[in-house]
Amino acid sequence: MTEHPTSHERRQPSAARPTAPADPRGALLRTPEPPAQGSPALPAQGRPAEAPALSGSTSAPGGAPASDDQAPPGSPTPSGALSAATGTPAASGTPAGSQGPPAPSGGHGPTGAPAGSGPEHSQPSATEPDPHRPRPAEAIPAQSGAESTAAQSGKERRTGQGTAPGTPMPMRRDGDRLRFVGAATRRIARGIDLDEIVMGLCRATVPTFSDAILVYLRDPLPVGDERPTGPVVLRLRRTDRIPEDRDTEGFLLPALQPEPDLGITAELCTVRPGGALNEVLRGVRPVFADAPAARAALPELIGDDLTVPGGQRAILAPLRGRRRVIGAALFLRRPDRPAFETDDLLVAAQLATHSALGIDKAVLYGREAYIADELQRTMLPETLPRPTGVRLASRYLPAAETARVGGDWYDAIPLPGSRVALVVGDVMGHSMTSAAIMGQLRTTAQTLAGLDLPPQEVLHHLDEQAQRLGTDRMATCLYAVYDPVAHRITIANAGHPPPVLLHLGGRAEVLRVPPGAPIGVGGVDFEAVELDAPAGATLLLYTDGLVESRLRDVWTGIEQLREKLAATAQLTGADHPPPLEALCDEVLDMLGPGDRDDDIALLAARFDGIAPSDVALWHLDPEDSAPGRARRLARKALSRWDLEELTDSLELLVSEVVTNAVRYTSRPVTLRLLRTDVLRCEVGDDVPQLPRLRQARATDEGGRGLYLVNKLARRWGATRLSTGKVVWFELNHG
Repeated sequence: MTEHPTSHERRQPSAARPTAPADPRGALLRTPEPPAQGSPALPAQGRPAEAPALSGSTSAPGGAPASDDQAPPGSPTPSGALSAATGTPAASGTPAGSQGPPAPSGGHGPTGAPAGSGPEHSQPSATEPDPHRPRPAEAIPAQSGAESTAAQSGKERRTGQGTAPGTPMPMRRDGDRLRFVGAATRRIARGIDLDEIVMGLCRATVPTFSDAILVYLRDPLPVGDERPTGPVVLRLRRTDRIPEDRDTEGFLLPALQPEPDLGITAELCTVRPGGALNEVLRGVRPVFADAPAARAALPELIGDDLTVPGGQRAILAPLRGRRRVIGAALFLRRPDRPAFETDDLLVAAQLATHSALGIDKAVLYGREAYIADELQRTMLPETLPRPTGVRLASRYLPAAETARVGGDWYDAIPLPGSRVALVVGDVMGHSMTSAAIMGQLRTTAQTLAGLDLPPQEVLHHLDEQAQRLGTDRMATCLYAVYDPVAHRITIANAGHPPPVLLHLGGRAEVLRVPPGAPIGVGGVDFEAVELDAPAGATLLLYTDGLVESRLRDVWTGIEQLREKLAATAQLTGADHPPPLEALCDEVLDMLGPGDRDDDIALLAARFDGIAPSDVALWHLDPEDSAPGRARRLARKALSRWDLEELTDSLELLVSEVVTNAVRYTSRPVTLRLLRTDVLRCEVGDDVPQLPRLRQARATDEGGRGLYLVNKLARRWGATRLSTGKVVWFELNHG
């Protein structure tokens, strides 16, 4: 192999080749003589040195920047520079493949001049290395004899110290650092929430980059552009380290003296304004622990009980988000491991930057998810009412855990006369806008239900409200009213899937309800149907997310739902309906892996009804004798039901309420008593004005009737009807 000169001119014959110029830099500019023909050359070992990827271009010993391009095979290396094949200093005039004389221990170059007194481009002294100068990329040099034996025995070439089998070796090349930073940032970026990102940082750095890591975050973490008040407090969020006794492959690690104990680290740290830690955090850039600022800041951060390894074996890296510093990370290496290098500060800076930005976004995402979740929870009923004669159960499943907001809703609204309105609806879309529209429609439905309008009129007013909200506000809705006394249910539909009725014997029936047009279309009429609701039957209202998906159409899903209900009812027998909560869970189990394309709202109602023997109804003419007659009728009903202990209280309250009714009405007054788990009394008239509780003065002759009702009754209320109002109260009985 023939070496080529470093000049870019065309190679000339030996006789015409010019002599080396006289230059005070001596061997740095001399071109070595080519080796004799036929001289054997050792093959290049290791990989060529790579250009620094994190710290930019590094000046070569000759003063010129190192090129990313490899020199042609066989090109000589200037004296005192790094060999492109081995990364070790090559002696001047020594051809590749030959053993040159060793350099003097004093660091003199080939000319004998001391390195410290040489020209400005000469290498620093080997006996006094600059700890802050980036170390050049190293490769495996040609080894022979004792050096080869030492390498095979697992000793580290630069320090001569032994390393345990399986212990990760430090990154020797800037290319290694670049690959590590790429892999680490990808692992950090995979996290969505705060804990995943912090854990990704710890797992990516230990043990590849450091032996231990401590991550501190502000408590509480600032969100977005808000400016936190009060002192800055850092809380230890997570620590990670190599196990003390064994490494990842089960080999014993050498004893460490001293060994940091992360268990005694201070969990909370208050950053003092103007203190050393505050200055380091404001500086943003990572620093070594032996730097003056870090030496004063570390005791403030981790406490006085934790001893940080000496030398450049600890890096303190502030974590800065988009607006402000949100924490700090401390990277530690054990005393038996090689110290950090200057280029490792850039690695720590990259890790800290990616982690801080990820944490900042995770906090923003968490706040948005919290707002969306709270919005959805407030839009849906927190608890279902317990109306007389019916039991209720519900379920709500969002389309995905990452998008909890949707337009599906359900509701159960108590109505006068012990009735209850059952509502289920679905607004198109899965956004915050859909949830907001759903909330407005649900509020409108509650208001319309309080007016005791028929189901078809409720849907008509919902359609008008949707048109006022916008031209593209579309929704489906099913509105049903159950009367436990009459054992009847009235249903109106606006483009919603039909309900399913599960009878007591186990037969599941899809109710024939006119489909109607969706809410928001406008200009359409809605039709209501009245059906039997026998005691023991279960009505299931649902949204299309339960029965429709990419794998099946809506009618196939409805048929599967009907079969699922019938099969579930067979498990409990013909005389016992399945438990309501368990029935809801069984219905949701019919969903497959690909069936969760939409939100799901489910409302189940078990009809118990009120037996005719537990109902007493009378019509009273608006006369002065009506209160007395009402007391006698109530006394007889209590005697028939064996509730004589309530006679005095019931007679007093019935007399007061009936007296108020006949004073202003012109038509007969209705009096109804219902015996369930409580005794309920309802008095209806044709006057729409609702009574109001007020404090009567000592000189007033009236105004104390509702005061007595409020004191003696379990609870009471007044509801406006389309034909008047109903005043009701309840009494506890044994």
